[in-house]
Amino acid sequence: MVIESTGVERRELGRIPLDDIGAVIANAHGLSYTNNLLVALAERGAPFVLCGSNHNVVGMLFSVDGNHHQAKRFDAQIRISKPIRDRLWADVIKSKLAWQAAVLERVGSPSAPLKSLVGKVKSGDFENIEAQGARRYWTLLFGPSFRRNQEAQGANAMLNYGYTVLRAMTARAVVAAGLHPTLGLHHSNESNPMRLVDDLMEPFRPVIDFKVWQLCQKGKMEINAIVKREIVLTMFVDIETKDGISPLSVCIQKAATSLAQIYLGEEKKLYLPTIFPSIEEFMGDDEP
Repeated sequence: MVIESTGVERRELGRIPLDDIGAVIANAHGLSYTNNLLVALAERGAPFVLCGSNHNVVGMLFSVDGNHHQAKRFDAQIRISKPIRDRLWADVIKSKLAWQAAVLERVGSPSAPLKSLVGKVKSGDFENIEAQGARRYWTLLFGPSFRRNQEAQGANAMLNYGYTVLRAMTARAVVAAGLHPTLGLHHSNESNPMRLVDDLMEPFRPVIDFKVWQLCQKGKMEINAIVKREIVLTMFVDIETKDGISPLSVCIQKAATSLAQIYLGEEKKLYLPTIFPSIEEFMGDDEP
């Protein structure tokens, strides 16, 4: 992929081998692309993501042929029973709450309120423990005046961008695992074609939250090239798992693959890492 500046005198800004690209996030005004690029990305399973002015996803292009066993897995995905979906959703929320608690420990805030909620999550989370955790989490992380607002600037805009990157990587993992991104576990909005993606990315959101908190502590409060780079690099922080150490992007892929295996009756437990990355994994370019 060749990146060029716009204007009368077009200048080459850089080249990236297509096989090295995990996803392309189009998050700026005045961008243009060739059809050849979009086809080449789709052939490699790399999603192309379009962002709005608030840095949220407004569109996504990805391959419709991500796995040789796609049709078989779609069939299994459609047949999955509600009790299994509810159990899987409870596992997702427990994992998310545990990592939110780990983030609070990293930043020196009380983590007990989040830890106490993990054991209260039941199949399907019909008591919405996730929302109870969110109400406590955001104020403990960013202060009592913070409100999550998808249209606001500052930390909210950086969270939007980080979740967009995470969503793109999760979409790639879901399609590569031969799963349909619309057939979700819990998200049910009829206008959302990415319901399974939004389900599966939930446990990994706290990694973005911690990175944004860290950026705020450095006084970086707006989206620019440096902030984008630091956020994107969170996809490659090393995660310790029972199978060894893997980058976050690989962990997401393993989670999607294990979900496909559960649908096929080959596995029972969803692959979700438990140990939050060390502080060293989040160091930026300006740190020793």
